[in-house]
Amino acid sequence: MRYAIFSDVHANLEALERVLAHAARAQPDVYVCLGDVVGYGPDPNECVARVRDLGAATVAGNHDQAAVGAVDLERFSALARAAIEWTQGALDPAARAWLAALPLRRDIGGCLAVHGSPRDPVEEYILDLPGALANFSADPFARCFVGHTHVPGAFALEPDGRLGATELAPGSAVRLRPEVRYLINVGSVGQPRDGDPRASFLVYDADAATVTLRRVPYAIEKTQAKITALDLPPLLAERLAFGR
Repeated sequence: MRYAIFSDVHANLEALERVLAHAARAQPDVYVCLGDVVGYGPDPNECVARVRDLGAATVAGNHDQAAVGAVDLERFSALARAAIEWTQGALDPAARAWLAALPLRRDIGGCLAVHGSPRDPVEEYILDLPGALANFSADPFARCFVGHTHVPGAFALEPDGRLGATELAPGSAVRLRPEVRYLINVGSVGQPRDGDPRASFLVYDADAATVTLRRVPYAIEKTQAKITALDLPPLLAERLAFGR
């Protein structure tokens, strides 16, 4: 089985369409979306419809939940809150209902799929080794795919307890050893934050036990123009060009 796994679309339709076009070349059996389909970007209804119609196995992100009133907006920065408040007014009933029904966790071919972390699927950011270790200790998963930080990478826990961070170089397949446990971050489609403005997604080949990160350029200026036309905060458009 081959899985195309993506996260943090953030209502960026241009980035999503390019990711899905490239992902199709890998001929995945299953598409997986790790949440935050909406938030920040200008096309929430279109992105929800695209992910929904794709039949992607999707979990809820914190922006998804905030957009339907399930998360307190006081937890967000002023910039994120402004975008969420606009999104709440822009969502159509079908998109709202779909977002509200998303589960927090999914089993994907024996792997755990969540937005934030195994112990806090919506809110927690896994940013470092202590955070990763806490999650390995809290849940018995063998392999877990996450998003939320917008930064791709992986943590690997050896059988002897050694824990390390693993870089995911774009285009290079990383073999997943059966005796090692993994936390794998697929990065972001619509708002990367690792200094690379290209959209990010991951191909997981369960039979070969490999993951391959893919980076895809898209028409950033088109998304920026939409954000500007909607009179959303200018930084939401500016940051896309820098991957921050």
